[in-house]
This record gives sequence, C-alpha cells and structure tokens, in this order.
Amino acid sequence: MGPGQANASSATGTRNRVSDAAPQSGICSVCLDGCPGPCEIGKSSYRGREVIYPLPFGKVTAGATKQYPVDYGHLNIQGTCVGAFGVAADPDKAVFPAVSTKAELGHKHKIRLDVPIFTGALGSTDIARDNWEGLAVGAAISGIMVVIGENVVGMDPQAGIRNGAVVSSPELERRVKCFKEWFTGAGEIILQQNVEDTRMRTAEYAVEKLGVNCIELKWGQGAKDIGGEVKLKTIERAEELKKRGYIVLPDPDDRSVKKAFAEEEFKEFERHSRLGMVEQEGFTKAVKHYRSAGAKFVSLKTGAYRVSDLARAIRYCSDAEVDLLTIDGAGGGTGMSPWRMMNEWGIPTLYLQTLACKFASQLKAKGRYVPDMAIAGGFSLEDHIFKALALGAPHFKAVCMGRALMIPAFVGKNIKKWVDEDKLPADIKKYGDVPERIFITAETLKVKYGKDFSRIPWGAVALYTFADRLKLGLQQLMAGARKFGLKHIDRSDIVSLTREAAEVTGIPYVMDSDMKEAERILCNGV
Repeated sequence: MGPGQANASSATGTRNRVSDAAPQSGICSVCLDGCPGPCEIGKSSYRGREVIYPLPFGKVTAGATKQYPVDYGHLNIQGTCVGAFGVAADPDKAVFPAVSTKAELGHKHKIRLDVPIFTGALGSTDIARDNWEGLAVGAAISGIMVVIGENVVGMDPQAGIRNGAVVSSPELERRVKCFKEWFTGAGEIILQQNVEDTRMRTAEYAVEKLGVNCIELKWGQGAKDIGGEVKLKTIERAEELKKRGYIVLPDPDDRSVKKAFAEEEFKEFERHSRLGMVEQEGFTKAVKHYRSAGAKFVSLKTGAYRVSDLARAIRYCSDAEVDLLTIDGAGGGTGMSPWRMMNEWGIPTLYLQTLACKFASQLKAKGRYVPDMAIAGGFSLEDHIFKALALGAPHFKAVCMGRALMIPAFVGKNIKKWVDEDKLPADIKKYGDVPERIFITAETLKVKYGKDFSRIPWGAVALYTFADRLKLGLQQLMAGARKFGLKHIDRSDIVSLTREAAEVTGIPYVMDSDMKEAERILCNGV
C-alpha cells in the first residue's frame, strides 16, 4: 500500500527540502534550522489552518493520492468469443455500435440516461459557478444528470429571503434554466440540500417556482458546510449576510475579506452531532415532506462512513422507498474538503461498494425494496464504469463522476479563450486554430442543433465530446464481454488479479475463474 507523501503535497503547495523524507512522519530526514519551511509543517507555522485545504481554496479540484491495498485496478474485465446477451448471436449484428449504454434510474418516476454517469454535486464554489454553463448545457445535450450542490442560494448575493425562506435566487434560477433549455428527454437536474438549504426551504422554492423534479438529501454535514469557514470576496457581501441574521467576523489573514459564521446553524450542527446526526424517523419524514412538496424523485447522497452507517443508509432508503442512493467512497476528489481528510478518512470506494452490494442483496432476499444505487469516488474513464457496474450488479445502475466531468468544462472554456487571445498551446493548435476544427464533435452538433449550435458554450461541447468518448469506449468493452445492454453486465464479467482482491470483493481469482467450465470443456470436448 502506498500511503501517499505525508507533510508535502502539490494540493497544499508544500514540499520537502530533501528527497529522503522519513516515511511515517514525512519530515525531512535532516531538518535544518534556517530552512524556509516549504513542508506542510513549516508552511502551517505561518499560514496555519489555511494549509488544511487544497489551494487556492474554492478554485481547484483535488484528488486523493493514497493508494489502497485493493482498488479497481486489481480487477480486469472478462472477454469471451461465444454468445451474445441483448442482441442476436450473429456476427453481422453483434458489433459494438449495437451496444446500448442507456440506463434508467428511479422507483415510480424514472430518469433515463444515454450514458450511465452523472456529475458530482456542483455547489457554491467559484469553480462550479464560473463553469456552470458548460457543465449544465453539456450534461443536457449528453443525456446525463447534473447535480446542483449545496448552499447555492446561501451564497447568492441577489437572493431574496422573507421570514427566513428564499423567495428568489437569480443564481439558482440561472443554473436550472441552463439545463432545462437544452433538455431533450434524457438526463435530469438534481438539487442537493444541506442544513442551510433546508432552513431556507430551497427545495420547496426550486420545485414550485423553477420546476425542479429531483431533490437529493445529504448525510454528513460538516462545519465547513454550514458557515464555519465561508470566505467572502467583498465587504458588501458580508453586509448582505448581516441583514440575513448572520454574525460576521473579520478575517485575521486578510482585512479585505470577511468570514461569515452562522451561529444558529453551527448550534444546529453541534446538536445533530450529539444526537448522532441521522435517525430514521427524521429521514423518513424528510423524504415524505419533499414528495408532498412536489418532488417526483428523491435521492440520498452518503459518504465513506463506517460499515454500520452504510447499512443504516441502505435500510433507511429501502423503508422510505428512495429513488436513488449514491455512495461516495474514500479516495475520490474534493473542491473544499480538508486535504488530509481526503487521504486518511473513510472506507475506500471498492470496499464500500462491495459491502453495499452485499447488504442490498441481503435485503432483496428478504423481499424488501432495494433502491437503485450509484457509486462515486475516483472514477474517470469507461473501464472504471464497466468495473463498477459489474462489481455492484445488479443493484448499481450508474457512476457518479466528480472531477472527471468538470475537466471538460474547464478545457472547452479555456480553448475558446486561448483562441481569442492567440495563445493556443501547440499541443492543441496542431488540430486546428479555431474551436470548430479542434473539437471532433463540432460538426455532429452543428447538424443536430443547426443555427442554435452557436449558442452552445464550448465547455458544453467539450463535455459532450468527453461523454461521447466514454460511450464509445464502454460500447467496445461491453461488446468484448458480449453484453449488449447494461442490464446484462454482472459480476462474472470481471476477474480478480490477486487473491487479496478476490478475498475482499468475492470476485474469483483469475487462476480459479471458469475453472470448472474449462475442465468440462477439456474432458467432454464441447
């Protein structure tokens, strides 16, 4: 297992002075009095708590660097040269373009996806706000889901609040409109709720006024989520929050920036912490409340908590008949979480998904409802999607991709900017000097949307292009396994490359897989 480098990381802008740091502490093997202190300890000595978070705060995404004993790289996809599931076993028909990557999520209200993926929660960070058009429009034209993250209304300087509840939010309205304008029947927009959203009745406003159909509840509310470390860009913004009842304190690090601290919200957080945060009656009431408020689809997002909490999430979602349970494992990425927490906290994704599949199967065997499930935590490409769906079959129907689906929005936006400024990098310029030539799907989208193509943000074109690549790659992998529809993918389609992986996942070790069938063929000649 690779523990990652303690005391030095590009995420926090820190490094060691020497190349042979002590493996456990990460401190330089020779620590010199007179060193300027580039390591995490040294930088923390003058920047303090700022160094806990990936930098620059709110403007980056950061992925965990810890290597776990077993991960999805210890699984390989099984191929076969016989049979075909979901299409006629005809060499002219069993070809990869015939593979369907369409998925369906939900209990009574169904969401259709053209590719079984959706974004992570994109909330109140600068990076989500500034790239929203590319993300939302890109998701809509790609036929996938996009999640509006927490506290967007709380950080909207133009939001109207009456008696503690939101009555208008231009920023939330913009986010919903961006998706809905380009929605073609596949995909959906989901609005996540945190403590502040719940208090301001954000979901009720979004459902009634903006036509949002899907609401996502979230387990695991940290102080950072409810105002403990919110940095404001302007004094005017601080004054706005004062009017809403917040206590605003000056930031000791920068006099031009202020911190908002919602005292009552923090008390609520502490109260929930003492009570264990989650209890079934309250959760069930919340699900019923949002359904009665008009939400057609209610989901739960939970994190890499201990095993008993995973069981609690699955059972509560079963009893409440939640439409979708998204489980986010350790080892993924973040925009705002503490960096060390990203690496050293929680159950890794593969272990968590294995346990979730086991628990779901136990409930199913007892005749109980099992919600559709999705897995998140470090996925980026088509082989990851296949392995996750196979390991979690038949309960996992989609993969949540956080950082991977944000990158195209950045790339598309910046390519257009670089073209306009005549600063296009050579690695990109070799494909053309205008976006229409650089993006391989531009002509496809021009044919599909006609004159409206000019209104599609280039970040959205980039996301569509990436989603198209994932679809094609997934089709090829599925055709190689002779599975021509997602519902046919099962646990027999993957194999463990190590005995430890087999022990953890229950997926047979490669040297044992198919052995009985192989012996039968050898002995019987068929």
